[in-house]
Amino acid sequence: MVHIWNDPTEVPEDFGPCVVTIGNFDGVHRGHQQVLAQLLRTAGQHGDRSVVVTFDPHPAQVHQPDSAPELIMGLQDKLDALAAAGLDAVLVMKYNLALAGMTPEEFVGTVLLDGLHAAHVVVGHDLRFGVGNSGDVGTMQALGKKLGFGVQVINEFGAEDFPVHDDGGTPRRCSSTWVREALAEGDVETAAVILGRPHRMRGEVVHGAARGRALGFPTANLDHSATGYVPADGIYAGWLVDESGTRWPAAISVGSNPTFDGVSRQVEAHVIDRPEEAVEDFNLYGQTVVVEFTARLRGMVAYRGPEALVDQMGLDVIQAHDLLLNK
Repeated sequence: MVHIWNDPTEVPEDFGPCVVTIGNFDGVHRGHQQVLAQLLRTAGQHGDRSVVVTFDPHPAQVHQPDSAPELIMGLQDKLDALAAAGLDAVLVMKYNLALAGMTPEEFVGTVLLDGLHAAHVVVGHDLRFGVGNSGDVGTMQALGKKLGFGVQVINEFGAEDFPVHDDGGTPRRCSSTWVREALAEGDVETAAVILGRPHRMRGEVVHGAARGRALGFPTANLDHSATGYVPADGIYAGWLVDESGTRWPAAISVGSNPTFDGVSRQVEAHVIDRPEEAVEDFNLYGQTVVVEFTARLRGMVAYRGPEALVDQMGLDVIQAHDLLLNK
């Protein structure tokens, strides 16, 4: 079981020595996974513990709240993805102006050495840390020599033996920015390639306008506080995972219901292939569910009335069923 701490003072005195990496890890994409793989290899070679230091909220939300990027995943999904990598522990530092004001030397001394007893630090080549992002890889290497810990720098391009290219066929570094670009275009398949798994959102199922039920396609509506980047408007094939862990194939709608002059964007999933005897009792209200996006079926269209919309929804469900279950 992975240990989760929120402050260096929570780390047990006898925990360590550690191999540590630092970063926001939004998306925990293939580039991040390469760093984590090296972290685990180094920890195994030395018989040390493996630890990730990450931050919540994202630093941009503190320094540039009006222009901060929409996060790819919420904290719970980030912790789940980090735990799945096989780490021993994650230290989630509360990011605030006090933390932001630490010099690189103060951060290394307080967090990495006094808190985690770091013997080695594994970082990406674009590492920035300390007040005003004044610390970089060179700073970390210099502090390592001075204070007695090793530093390994990873290129963090893509997964090992996994070339990732942009639309023009040019190799491109895996990045959270690229994932966001793909999702903003509704290209959940490219996002999944960069992430190494389908993109997901997590949220509570709440009551909506019940239009889907009236049309014969009841949906589980995610609350507007749901976490995870909202892809471009459209209809998607994917999966809904309920609180029991059951994965249900689903046709997912993202948009404002233009046929009914909707104004606010909603994410709602229609579960398909439910047992007939369970349809009436299938109640997800109040559950926190995960919605995974597998493929985009089409864009969002305003139809000339409910009948045309119902016909198209029927086709969407058939297409989603075939894509998800008849591979």
